[in-house]
Amino acid sequence: MENQITSWMELSVEVDHEAVESVSDLLAQYGYNGGVAIDQPIIPGADGPEYTYDLDRPVTLRTYVPMDERAEEVRSRVEQALWHFGQMRPVGPLRMATVNEEDWANAWKKHYTIQHVGQRTVIVPSWLEYDAQPDEVILRLDPGMAFGTGLHPTTQLCLVLLEQYVQPAMKIIDLGCGSGILSVAAAQLEAAAVLALDTDPIAVDATRNNLELNAMDDRVQVAEGSLGKGASFGHWMGWNTGRTSASADQESLDKGPNASQAEWQHCDLIVANIIARVLVAVADDIAATLAPGGLVISSGIITEREAEVMAAYTAAGFECLDRQQQGDWVAFVHRKAA
Repeated sequence: MENQITSWMELSVEVDHEAVESVSDLLAQYGYNGGVAIDQPIIPGADGPEYTYDLDRPVTLRTYVPMDERAEEVRSRVEQALWHFGQMRPVGPLRMATVNEEDWANAWKKHYTIQHVGQRTVIVPSWLEYDAQPDEVILRLDPGMAFGTGLHPTTQLCLVLLEQYVQPAMKIIDLGCGSGILSVAAAQLEAAAVLALDTDPIAVDATRNNLELNAMDDRVQVAEGSLGKGASFGHWMGWNTGRTSASADQESLDKGPNASQAEWQHCDLIVANIIARVLVAVADDIAATLAPGGLVISSGIITEREAEVMAAYTAAGFECLDRQQQGDWVAFVHRKAA
């Protein structure tokens, strides 16, 4: 891979509980793959593993940025934005540390706990134990280099909507798969077939690892690429993956006999947890890929950009079936005309 990342800049800040959502959204704009770790202080229970959050102590937020020529500019922008937040809510100073690539994934492990999302989904980090209850959908995940353990509201919105809309006979594409959490969820929800796509080879590797961890590697195909115009963006947060050609998705899909583009034409559902500008760019490509009456779950949309996304999908011939919001983030379900 070009521009191989060898070290990371860890940016951390302490905030009060009321500022967690706003500052997390800020850090997600700059952190690699939008990942933000939320380290909440707890009060241990008297018996067993029970605990409660300590609302009187600050919360530590962390994100990671590639240590490259843009790292200092990113640090400066985050610091300036935090100064403005600090005029409204208690915000501590921005701290910076360097983490080597080989230590990166382990640096995240201490920040994650078992999470219940929606009605049935339980996210279990690979290093923790959990006794599953009947009818629960268990996602055992190792975030690896690609982040994505379900902490971010955009991912949680997608999981909730997948629970509601996935049917056993569906063929599903996870566009911008990240760590593969949504691909694993779709497979666990008994989709007939799933294709995970990402323009970042690190995300592709993380997805394969998490599919193997969940024994879903024989049910989900993985490829490096995107749909149509999506390939021209490179990595969706702006990092160069060495794939800038508009035909990169076709090249990647042609690599394996089980991942041809024709096989996935007229799929039933596409889940795309990306960002607004990419969702707008690929609206027509998503419409061309879906079967008549097919569904698209779109997320990663800040409220200020939702009208833009809605307009693009209406123009592409979609009908809006559902809108969900968590904090400042919005997710849609659209249906292609039958």
